This record gives sequence, C-alpha cells and structure tokens, in this order.
Amino acid sequence: MLDSKASPPGPPAPDADLHPETRLVHGGILRSQYGETAEALFLTQGFVYDRAETAEARFKNEDPGYQYTRYGNPTISMFEDRLAALEGAEACRATATGMAAVHGAIVGLVKAGDHVVAPRAMFGSCRWIIEEMLPRFGVTSTLVDGTDLDQWRRAVRPQTTLFFLETPCNPTLEVIDIAGVAEIAHAAGALLVVDNVFASPLYQRPLALGADVVVYSATKHIDGQGRCMGGAILASKVLIEERIQLFLRMTGPSMSPFNAWVLLKSLELLPLRVGRQTETAGKLADAMTAIPGIQKVIYPGRADHPQAALIARQMSGPSTLIAFEVAGGKAGAFRFQNALKLIGISNNLGDAKSLITHPPTTTHSRFTPAERAALGITDGMLRLSVGLEHVDDLLADVQRAAAAL
Repeated sequence: MLDSKASPPGPPAPDADLHPETRLVHGGILRSQYGETAEALFLTQGFVYDRAETAEARFKNEDPGYQYTRYGNPTISMFEDRLAALEGAEACRATATGMAAVHGAIVGLVKAGDHVVAPRAMFGSCRWIIEEMLPRFGVTSTLVDGTDLDQWRRAVRPQTTLFFLETPCNPTLEVIDIAGVAEIAHAAGALLVVDNVFASPLYQRPLALGADVVVYSATKHIDGQGRCMGGAILASKVLIEERIQLFLRMTGPSMSPFNAWVLLKSLELLPLRVGRQTETAGKLADAMTAIPGIQKVIYPGRADHPQAALIARQMSGPSTLIAFEVAGGKAGAFRFQNALKLIGISNNLGDAKSLITHPPTTTHSRFTPAERAALGITDGMLRLSVGLEHVDDLLADVQRAAAAL
C-alpha cells in the first residue's frame, strides 16, 4: 500500500552511518522549488489536484502526494522523517500530543477480547487508558511489577496481544529491562510498546532492544522550551501503515503544521540542550545527597540507583530528571516548593527552565494512597526536571528550599 502522506521525491535520507547530531540537522529535509535553507512551514489545510483523476488516485493510494493535513503535510512529514532517522525507525507518525501518541499506539493495536500487560508504575494518564478506558471496549489488562520479569511471564494469557511500558518510569525513575520484556512479549506472540520520553531518543533505543513501537511526548525534551505540544509514534512501516495509520486518519489527533515546524527546528539542538541538562542534573543529584532535609535522591546516573547495572547496559546516558524525598511528608514537600525562587512549580518536564512537581498531588493524584505507597511514591517525593541554568544557581535554590524544612 502506498503511503497516504507520501510526498514528491526529496533528497535521499541521511546515511545511517552518520552521527545522531548530523541526522538531527539534515534528516527529512524536503525543499520546495525555491531551495530554502530553513525548512518551509506549509500552513495549509488542504491541497489542490491538477485533475479530478489525480484526486481519485490519491484517495485510492495509487498516486503519491498529499490530500489533507489531517492525513499528512510536508512540514509534518519532515518532522516525522527526521525523528525516524534519529530513532532508527522505518516510519513515524506525528500526533497532537504525547497522550494522543500513547492512545493511538495502544488502541490501534488492540481489539475487543485482547489482553494487555503493563507495569503498575506509569504516568497517571497512561494507566487510566489501560485500567479505565480499554475495559469499556472489551480489552482486559494485568498490571505487574515492571522490574520483575517473572511477573511479566506469569501475566501472559492466550489473549495477550500487547505489552506496554515506560522506562525510566514516572516519577520514581525505576528502569525496566526492555530487551527482557520484549523477549517475553514476542514468545507470547504479543507486541511491545515503549514510552521513551524520560530517556529521550538520545539515551535509549527501544527498537534496537526489541520493542515494536516507540512513543514520545514531543512536548517534553523534543520541544524543550515550553512552546507547543506534540507526540510521535515510531515503528516498522508495516505496523504503521497497516495497524496505526488508519486509526489516526479517521480519529484526527493530527499535529499542527506550525507545531511540527517548531519541533523540527528543536530537534537540531536536542543534543546540545539535553546533553547540558543531563550534565547539570548529574552534578546536582550528587550535591543533593549531602543537603540536610533531603532524605533520598534517585538518579539514573548514580551508582546507588536500584537498577544501575541495567542502566549501564540499556542506556547510553542517564536523564535530565531527579526524584528525591524531603522530610516532613506533604507539608515538607510544599514548604520546599514554596521556598524556591528559581525553579518553577509545574507538572511539565524536559524544559530549558528547571521545573519541579509533587507527584502525589499532581501527576499521580488519581492513585490511592495505598497504590502510591506500593509504587514508592511517598508524600515527601518531588520530581525535578533540570533545565539549562547554571548548576551553582540551581544548587543554591535547592539549598534555600531545604533550609525551609
């Protein structure tokens, strides 16, 4: 089947041997007849056909080209192709938000009677889809301890068709063995979908580890400057075109061409931004372990992380995120946040500005206290997304906040 969003021939895809930094600058370029240097923004809803026969052929997928921006758009295609070049994926489809990507990837791959296996440690909205939404349409699920491969094996049923996980997990930064889970999923005839947003495409390659589908909230590190929302689904061409594409076309969670253009330009600077943020996060995490009032620090780059050996094997870099616990439970966490002068209180992450959130009252507030306790989300836990500020200034702000405890 021809790709319904296929575009006129452009430059060849960047050589796979090129480094990620180079692919993020040159991947997916589709120049118009004017030969512009910066990628063009095609802010249009539809496209005009030269003949009625051309329109018919487009809708039959017999003629490559664009039909309607809900189906595809040259600017969106450039973003998709550039991200696919970085990820090493055959195909990518952009969505309006990260949750639209999660929803599209899951619902596009299951049907009534199917069974899904997923870890208990998930972003609240992802868990809602699996626990609350899927059962309305006849899809059951089993939640497991994501770090225990035996629990994944025991959860498999004859009806199991999909495994879903995020790693590192939100907000505890727990890390799951992607290759191990993929092996179990494939032995059961199931597909594995991985939400890779916390690691970013720079530090973790789920497809190379055996995952079938990767999803992103491009709102996070990929934009990285708090400007626009977006998501992406990456997989083989067969999975995208035969299982996911039609769902996205018919339900309409399409990305705006303007957002695609912003995200496309953001990808060029992704290694510089995330590299600097990660370096700062590592230094800050180390320093935070010695601050009175901070009782526990969890960071994927530290040797005391519970899955440090797995991280060294699975990830090429740590993260821009730090999870930590402060004394005094919820009251202490609120005092800490309210004493900050530089770090902003926000549930977003992956931004150029450092942001902090209290998961028990925000991103994971729909979980019961018992569920949060089982996941290690204490009342005193905070999640810090490290930005591009100088590490000394961030450390001074954290020390000031800890003094309020």
